[in-house]
Amino acid sequence: MFIIDIMMAISNWLWGWPLLILTSAVALFLSIKFRLFQFTIFGHAMKNTFGKIFDKGDGEGDISPFQACCTALASTLGVGNIAGVSVAIATGGPGAVFWMWAVALMGFIVKFSEISLGMAYRQKDPETGHWHGGFYWYVRRGLGKNWTWLGIIWAVILGCAMVFAPAVQINSVVEAINTSFSIPPWIIGVVSAVLMAIVLLGGIKSISKFAEKVVPAMALVYVIGSLFVLVKFAGNIPGVFGMIFRYAFSPVAASGGFAGATVMLAIRWGLARGVYSNEAGTGMAPLAHSSSSANHPVKQGLWGITEVFVDTIVVCTMTALVVLVSGQWDSGASGSALTATAFGTAFGNQMAGTLFVTIIIVFFAFTTALVNVYYGEICIDILGGKKLILPYRILGCAFAIIGSVGALSVLWNLFDFFFGICAVLNLIVCFLMRKQIGALIKDYLARVKSGKWEPTNEAAAQAIPELGLNDTANK
Repeated sequence: MFIIDIMMAISNWLWGWPLLILTSAVALFLSIKFRLFQFTIFGHAMKNTFGKIFDKGDGEGDISPFQACCTALASTLGVGNIAGVSVAIATGGPGAVFWMWAVALMGFIVKFSEISLGMAYRQKDPETGHWHGGFYWYVRRGLGKNWTWLGIIWAVILGCAMVFAPAVQINSVVEAINTSFSIPPWIIGVVSAVLMAIVLLGGIKSISKFAEKVVPAMALVYVIGSLFVLVKFAGNIPGVFGMIFRYAFSPVAASGGFAGATVMLAIRWGLARGVYSNEAGTGMAPLAHSSSSANHPVKQGLWGITEVFVDTIVVCTMTALVVLVSGQWDSGASGSALTATAFGTAFGNQMAGTLFVTIIIVFFAFTTALVNVYYGEICIDILGGKKLILPYRILGCAFAIIGSVGALSVLWNLFDFFFGICAVLNLIVCFLMRKQIGALIKDYLARVKSGKWEPTNEAAAQAIPELGLNDTANK
């Protein structure tokens, strides 16, 4: 218990200013170094991602570029988008929304970078034929075999974090459902575990097909519901934006059930929700994106920009605006209860608002738990434990049941601890590999201009000398 207490203390410290400063510093450095690439390329990125969702890809891979993005979004679109944003506003005030946007705009370049690196250094598993890439691969092949130890440490830490993930997600499902229905928590946990096991059994192709259908559908339903609220309270929108920008740089006084907030509190909660929601810099997204059939690393990296845009700029913003325009932000409620109250106010029926938020949370949390276990499986595979993948799946599903009946506070803090360490390691490596990221960008822009593409992602990566992939010692 003493060790757990230390881990919890480190977690609380790490997810405060240290991680927020590190994320912001790396993002700002990469943005300046690459001349705001994420913004100058934004239109091109939208055209070649949203505009090509039915594109099956031009190279080798297990799934299409869009399926890879949906799989990654299944992890990022979770309870944080619904409850986390409301917590940020209830604690840090309307100004927290501005800082949430700020960290998302910086997160564009970080997620783009890690996904591009993941694709550039990915490898095909000789036994299964599946493609894998991410932190372990770009550390070992990009920084050199002498850095393999760091990749292994990252895999161990993330593997530990991901096995706890179903507990915290399914617990959110239990809380959401129990606000509307009196269903025993253990039943929800068992049903969730069984459904997870069924989908996980099919591997990445099964997960991606599930995510491809569920994630866009639920995101669209949530956005439509949010737009209904915004239309109903359209007259409040100008004032809401005024509050967001005003209280981003000035303290907000206490009112109603709101205790008041300083500018530093608004910054802390806004940045935290942004980082936690879109997962930019954690190194998790490349695990899904590296299975893509895109024929150039940057082509898939552009989907990282789209991913952060959808997660934070669209979905999180919808939650924030709904809470603010409804006038419920200072009611004293927080989390999913505040979001449900806001929707209930607009719908004219509190039960309708609660039911709507419950449905969204159920699907978002379930898909997040599902993909998190898959990420953990990849970590187990890295450690040479293919025979341990099935037991790991069973353990992940078992934690879904454990989370449904309790023990959440400890598991939540353990998850935060492991997750935070992974983010620190990945951000440092992204900084160290800035030369390789720059080479990928330069090569991509040259190919866009010339129209000449290699037949596969691997051929494109090997054609870039700065990546060092022609050195057989790194293969």
